[in-house]
Amino acid sequence: MGEWPRTAVRHAAYPFLLVTLVVISAATLRLRWDLGRANQLFLLGTIGYMALLEQLIPYEPEWAPNVREWGWYGVYFALTMVGGALSQVPVSALVGWAAPAHGALPLWAEIPAALLLGSLANYLVHRWCHTSPRLWRLHGVHHVPDKVNVGNNGVNHLLDVVLTQGCVQFALALAGFSEPAVFVVGLFVVAQGYFVHANIDVRLGALNHVLAGPEQHRLHHSTDLAEAGHYGSDLSVWDHAFGSFTWRPGRRPAAVGLADPGGFPATRRVVASHVQAWHRPARAEGSPTGST
Repeated sequence: MGEWPRTAVRHAAYPFLLVTLVVISAATLRLRWDLGRANQLFLLGTIGYMALLEQLIPYEPEWAPNVREWGWYGVYFALTMVGGALSQVPVSALVGWAAPAHGALPLWAEIPAALLLGSLANYLVHRWCHTSPRLWRLHGVHHVPDKVNVGNNGVNHLLDVVLTQGCVQFALALAGFSEPAVFVVGLFVVAQGYFVHANIDVRLGALNHVLAGPEQHRLHHSTDLAEAGHYGSDLSVWDHAFGSFTWRPGRRPAAVGLADPGGFPATRRVVASHVQAWHRPARAEGSPTGST
């Protein structure tokens, strides 16, 4: 790809994702499509879009997954989707019971409020997973790969997914946000989750201080814990508020992965990666010293 088309794609990639999110959200709510089905289709579309961008505007060519790695990522993705759905049955039931059909606020006011609360809940749980030795045994599975790309966004311990999603959903439902607002925020979280992991050469500039982007999240995966931070994967305002914002223009992680690679099984060992959580807790990686 030539320099001009590459520059155009770099600038249009994120706005196109956000515009698509708004269009899908509006169409789903106006036409009364099934919310769960719309969420699943948007998820698959987002993965495909990010995978295409990784081919067109890669940030680090060496981070591109090979065929074997795509196979491992697919297994994790399938386990997370199937097992996570089964584990989320009681959560979904309680959320459906607690969330009203119509919120106390108009939808245009509900959505930003729900986004702020959901982002805060996700930030706090994510940071807790880095500072608690027991929870790190779950979350550390996600940090094993020594590259960051759209495929390994799905490399997670099943219980880590259940814990994080459950806490965010409960927070939104118990605050009284309506199902449409929770749905729209859910689409944004899906889009952001895959966007920040994408191995794409996209820069948000000053928007990095409000929205999370790939530049920040690569630092989160850094082996240098002093620069890691960035526990927010959708908004970056909480990283500013709680002192975990480390990004500056041009800052790149020297390497990504685990500071202690021997603490977890390799990603290809899917069963071992899940079973190890019941072994002796490893040192948490939430701070430069790894203390809780």
